[in-house]
Amino acid sequence: MRRCTGLGVCVALLLVFGEAARGQQASPAGQAAGAPAALGVAAGAGGMQLDVVVTPKSGAPVAGLHAHDFVVLDNKVAQPLTSFHVYEGSPEPVEVILLVDSVNTSFRHVAYERTEIDKFLSANGGKLGQPMTLAILTDRGVKKQPGNTTDGNAIAAELDKETIGLREITRETGFYGAGERADISVNALRQLLTYEATRPGKKAILWVSPGWPLLAGTQGFLQGSQQRQIFDQLVSISGLLRQAQTTIYDINPLGPGEGVEDTFNYLDFMKGVKKPLDSNLGNLGLQVIATQSGGLVLTGSSDIAGMLERCMTEAGSYYTLTYDPPAPRAKNEYHSIEVKVGEHGLTARTQMGYYTAP
Repeated sequence: MRRCTGLGVCVALLLVFGEAARGQQASPAGQAAGAPAALGVAAGAGGMQLDVVVTPKSGAPVAGLHAHDFVVLDNKVAQPLTSFHVYEGSPEPVEVILLVDSVNTSFRHVAYERTEIDKFLSANGGKLGQPMTLAILTDRGVKKQPGNTTDGNAIAAELDKETIGLREITRETGFYGAGERADISVNALRQLLTYEATRPGKKAILWVSPGWPLLAGTQGFLQGSQQRQIFDQLVSISGLLRQAQTTIYDINPLGPGEGVEDTFNYLDFMKGVKKPLDSNLGNLGLQVIATQSGGLVLTGSSDIAGMLERCMTEAGSYYTLTYDPPAPRAKNEYHSIEVKVGEHGLTARTQMGYYTAP
């Protein structure tokens, strides 16, 4: 990652992010707008709902667990469950959004990943386990197809129609280009979540991308007001993820041996941000947000079709737990969430934290 080489460059980039933080973005093409009124969690808000996927070290999600197998920690304090539901074999469909990211992926990799996506969509005669919608991210923004379908062949046909759009990558290069790509990407994420927060039900976004630039080198140049803008973005995205009931998966299409030096840089930003002065643009990275949403970062493999199938399998097998969150002491107070499973060797993943409302 290139580091910021001057205060003017950093300020210019942060002004762009600041504009996104101050106003709601337009919703995806052809979709009606509508944003939730409050994004934090308040006392008496009807309980905190967690969608939890339980997996072994390798293999499919684990079914057959009961409420007594789970312990929920809010800021490391155990909380009694107020409800428990098991979703196995998808009794209630989960909408999956397959997002092809051409802003952060070279045309060479986009061409290969489309072959792999076609392979995934045509498996099992084109019958998908969950209803899916196609979304395309280009320099012009995100375009989400209306409606959803379990017909993988139909989605593949829609993707074929987007050939010209995927070639129209006109972004700048160098550091300014990195800032532009990050801005387009974060805006697209907010755009999708803002719309999905108005719709009921669980969703999963399969974001096929190596991730957008972390812009980590700007940290030493940030002023307090700029860190506040980043913090406000984090609070907003965290709330939108919860209200949209959305889990994000990052499927890295670069394969083994490519971009290895940058593959795990996002791990430096995984800790929940408790106050504005701890904010960094790296906290807005795709891999960070995906992990904190309870999803996965899948990398180091050329089997994109297999990675997509793994995400689809998880989308249809999960547990929903609810508990009453502690009364907030202040606005935008960060609370960590951890779910533990009693059975040895199992890992539970869910949204890793939330911010309180007054």
